[in-house]
Amino acid sequence: MSAGVLCAVRGATETAVVRELARPDGRTEVTRRCADLAELLAAAAAGLGRVAVVSTDLPGLDRESVRHLHGSGAWVVLVPEPRGGGALEPGGLGADAVTGAGGEGVGGLVVALLDEADRTGRRPGSRGAEPASRALGTDRSSSAGREHPLAVSDAAGNGRVTTPVDTVRRADLDRGAVSDGQASPEEGAREPQQVPVLAVRGGLVAVWGPTGAPGRSTTALGIASELASGLEPGQVLLVDADTYGGTLAQRLGLLDESPGLAAAARLAATGRLDAHGLGALSPVLEGGPRVLTGLGRADRWPELPSSSLEVVWQVARELARWTVVDVGFSLEQDEALSYDTRAPRRNAATLSALAEADVVVAVGTGDPIGLQRLVRGLADLAELGVPEQARVVVVNRLRASASGPQPADAVRGALRRYAGVAEVHLLPEDTAVCDGALLAAQTLVEHAPTSTVRRAMADLARVVLARHAPAGAH
Repeated sequence: MSAGVLCAVRGATETAVVRELARPDGRTEVTRRCADLAELLAAAAAGLGRVAVVSTDLPGLDRESVRHLHGSGAWVVLVPEPRGGGALEPGGLGADAVTGAGGEGVGGLVVALLDEADRTGRRPGSRGAEPASRALGTDRSSSAGREHPLAVSDAAGNGRVTTPVDTVRRADLDRGAVSDGQASPEEGAREPQQVPVLAVRGGLVAVWGPTGAPGRSTTALGIASELASGLEPGQVLLVDADTYGGTLAQRLGLLDESPGLAAAARLAATGRLDAHGLGALSPVLEGGPRVLTGLGRADRWPELPSSSLEVVWQVARELARWTVVDVGFSLEQDEALSYDTRAPRRNAATLSALAEADVVVAVGTGDPIGLQRLVRGLADLAELGVPEQARVVVVNRLRASASGPQPADAVRGALRRYAGVAEVHLLPEDTAVCDGALLAAQTLVEHAPTSTVRRAMADLARVVLARHAPAGAH
C-alpha cells in the first residue's frame, strides 16, 4: 500500500519532486499538492498524508507550523530553497529530514523515514540524543579562569572560546544601544563575533513560586548575580520568562525594556537562532550577568510559543555556563480548557522552562498563607514530573512577626509535616536592603554585599551549584 505525501514545494522544483515521489514500486504517491501553508496544515489535519514535503521558503513556515504537522502525524521533509546559502540542518525548524539541492533524493528519503517508523515505532518529530554541540564556532580551545568563590574547585570555562566580551552599562541600554530584535539579529548585535560559545552543556535553573508575589524575581536575580560573581563576563544568563508580570528590566534599570526573549523566540521560530544571535540579544551588565529581558506587556504572551522556547533553552546552554530563568506562577495546562490542543498556551514559557531545568528553585513566603500556597505548589510540581532531587525549596521574607518567635523552626516543621520537605533554605526579610537595591537598580552583590539577606542568597547559590554541576564546571 502506498503512503500519501503532501507536497508544498514552490517553483520549478515542484515538478521534479512530484515525479520522484511517484515511485515505480508504488511506495509513495502525492495525494495533495498544496498551494500555501494553510492548505498544507488543513490537509495534514485531515489525515491525507503521512509525509509533508515542504519548501523552506514557503511563506509562514516556522517551528510552530512544523510542530502542527507533527501533531497531525505527518513526517516533515524540507526542500532547501534554490538560492539558500549554506547547508540546512533538520533541527533548524524541527523537521525530520532535509533533501539535497532541488529536492534531490526526496523519494528515497521519504521511504527511509517510513521504513524506520514501521521498524522502530518512532513518531514524527521525535528524536534521539541531541548532538553534543552545534557548529557555532571552530576554536574550541580550553583556558583557565578564575576560581568561582562559591565553588569548591575550579569553575573555569573548560572548552570555552577565549574571546573577550564587552560589558554594557545600564546607561547605554537606556539610550537604546541594544536592539529589541524586531529585525535581523545582526542589527542589534554588539560585535557578535566576540560572543563566547561553550563546548560543554551549561546548566539551567528555573525559579518558580506560587501566586502572591513570593519573591521569584528577587531570588532569580540574586542567584544569577551570585553565580556570576567571580566568573568571566557572559558566563551567566538571566532570563525573564514571566508572561504575567516580568520585572527584571525595571529592577536592573533597563529603561529601554526591549523584549529580548521575544526576539530570541522569533529567531528560533525561523531556525536562525544560535549562540551568537542570543548573545547579541542579551547584553552583559557591568558587574553582573547577561540579561535576556522579558515582555513589557502581559498580552504579548503568544509571542513565546513552547516550540521556540525549547530552542532558546538549548542555545542558552551553549552560550552560558548557567542560565537562570524567572518564570510565572501558573502551572495550569491550557489544553484542558481548549478544544484546540495545538493552540498557543499562556503558560508555555513556565512549563517549558520547568521541563528543561536541571534545578527548580521553588520560592514561598514565610507566613501562613504563603506556606499553604507553597505546599500546594510543591504537589503541583510533582504532578508535572519535577523530581524531588532536582528541587530546592526556599522560604523568602522569613520574619517572626508572621511565623512566631522562632520562625525558622516553625517553617521547617510545617513544610516537613505537610509537604515532606526535609531541607528548606531560608531568606530573611530585610526590607531596607531590598528596597534600597530596587531604588538604585542594583543587585544585592552591588548594593549591600555584607547584608544578611545577601549572605543567605550566596548560601542558596552554593546549594544550586552543589545540586547540579554542568559538565566541566568543577
